[in-house]
Amino acid sequence: MTITTDVSPFESDTKGITFLELEITGKCNLHCAHCYAESGPRGDHGTMTVADWKNVIDQAYAHETIASVQFIGGEPTEHPDFAELMTYALGTGLGVEVYSNLVSVTPELWELYSRPNAYLATSYYSDVAETHDAITRRKGSHFATLTNIQEAVRRGIIIRAGVVEQHPGQRAAEAAEQLRGLGVNVNHDRMRAVGRGDQTRSGIGSVNELCGKCAKNNLAIGPNGEVWGCTISRFLPSPGNVKTTPLAAILASAAFDQLRAVIPPRTRGCDPDSDSAPSVCGPDVKRAPATVTLKAAQ
Repeated sequence: MTITTDVSPFESDTKGITFLELEITGKCNLHCAHCYAESGPRGDHGTMTVADWKNVIDQAYAHETIASVQFIGGEPTEHPDFAELMTYALGTGLGVEVYSNLVSVTPELWELYSRPNAYLATSYYSDVAETHDAITRRKGSHFATLTNIQEAVRRGIIIRAGVVEQHPGQRAAEAAEQLRGLGVNVNHDRMRAVGRGDQTRSGIGSVNELCGKCAKNNLAIGPNGEVWGCTISRFLPSPGNVKTTPLAAILASAAFDQLRAVIPPRTRGCDPDSDSAPSVCGPDVKRAPATVTLKAAQ
C-alpha cells in the first residue's frame, strides 16, 4: 500500500503551502554519494537556534494551510536539540515526519516516533548489504537501517521508504519488494542531478530536476534560516530568511512570486515530489495530514 495522493496536474498552483521541510542540520553520520545537500560528518547545524526553530514551528502552526512539518538534514537526529524540537512540534498538533537514515535510534527516539501524529521516512538502496553500504559509504549501515525499519513496523509506526536507483545492478526493484513485504510504503525514483548527485560537478542546478510543486505546496527552511521552494531547490535564489523576516511576509513577497514563476508546474505524475512521491532528496509528507485524520478516528 502506498500513502501518496493523486492530485490533478494543476492543483499545486491553486492550493497554499501545506508542507514545510525543516532542514535543521547539514551534519550526517553517512556520506552518500548522491546527496543533494552534500551532507556528511563534517556538516554543521547552521545558525538557527532552538528558539528560532520553535518560532518557525509556531508560524507554521498559525499558517492557515500548513498541516505538517518534516525534520530532515543531513541526519536530523544528529542535531543536539532534535528531540526537544520534535516534541515541541508534536505539541502543536501538526503532523510531524522525521526523514532519517535510521542508522542509530535510541530508546528516547523510539518513544518519540511512537507518539500520535509522528511518522518516519527513510532511504533504502539495495537488498544487498554491500551495495547499500557502498552508496552510503558506511559499512554496516544496511544492517542498521533494515533492523530499525523492521523495529518501526513491529512497533506499529507508520513508515515509508524511498528507493533511489543510481546504477544498473543495484537491485533497487528487489529492495522495494523486500520493503513492501515488510509492510513499508515504498516509492521508487532515479538519482537527481543536484549536489553530489550532479555527475557533471557543474554546481549549477536545473529546475528540470525539481518537482513542480516546490514553492507551490511545499516549502523548506535551511539550517541558516534561508527559505527554499523545497530542499532540492536550494540552488535558486532564496526569497528571504526567517531569522529576519516572518514566514508569512516572505510568502507574500514579490521575491517568492518570482521563485514560484521559475519552477515549471507539473503536468503529470511528478518524481521526485517532496509532497507526494518521495525520493532520497525530497521525501514527502502529503500523507501525514491524511494519516493524522485516520489516527484521530481510531
